[in-house]
Amino acid sequence: MKSYQSIYLDSPLIKDRCLDIFEPDNPSCDIALFFVHGGGWSGGTHTFCHALMEAFNDRGIICATTGYRLSAVTALDQLTDIRESYDFFVNYLKERQRPPKVAVFGSSAGAHLASLLLCTKPGECGDRPKLKMPYLPPVCGILQSTPTQFTPWDDIFPHIWGSMQNIAGVSYQENPGRYEALSLCRYIRKDNPKLFFAEAQNEHMFPPEMTYSLMQKHNAMGIASQWKMYKNVEHGFFYDLSRWQQRLLFEDIIHFICGETVPVSAEEQGRGELFLKMTHC
Repeated sequence: MKSYQSIYLDSPLIKDRCLDIFEPDNPSCDIALFFVHGGGWSGGTHTFCHALMEAFNDRGIICATTGYRLSAVTALDQLTDIRESYDFFVNYLKERQRPPKVAVFGSSAGAHLASLLLCTKPGECGDRPKLKMPYLPPVCGILQSTPTQFTPWDDIFPHIWGSMQNIAGVSYQENPGRYEALSLCRYIRKDNPKLFFAEAQNEHMFPPEMTYSLMQKHNAMGIASQWKMYKNVEHGFFYDLSRWQQRLLFEDIIHFICGETVPVSAEEQGRGELFLKMTHC
């Protein structure tokens, strides 16, 4: 049996500031999973991963998925929403006498927001969360289709650059510092948790070579981050378990949060090295 509950952070309710928690009767894993959905910072829903959460419950893992405001806000407001949901979830685990250890998963825009949750302290980006508990950082993160920077790069996908400018709340020309403050690459340092970058072979929005470069920087600092490319899949592919690549990533996530090395073939490793040679990243 599993239990499920949906919780809103505010009274009166504020749309999308909520989280859903799925919990098995007998949790067997000390690490819980916290999901952040994608959708270009203006769409998507926190319910996208309910089927995934139930599958992780079957492996003894407590899961939560967070919403965040999608209109009339900036990315800093969205990061505030996510930090407050994360704070609630950590407190939830403590109240149930579970270890307050959380791995964070994010995809696409959700990977961007999740990466800032993972690698920055509350308020460091310019967000203003109101936390009820002393801050406990996540123990690790799984990021799929991740924008490593919020400043423009060569050949940036025009549609996604438009979305990034919209959610920044100010034009790049007017305030490039806002874009730098929203860039994961600015916060790569020795106190980061380990990250697992799960890349799609057919990714067209956020260049996988950028995450490969960050993984290498982490490894040079002694952080056991990993990178893996999944064949014949597209941006944001981890939404179900019907395809073999999705099932493979599901198993890889369990390996990673359990402290095991994710199996990576020589071919996959070679792709990352080739990226660096082609781009001089």
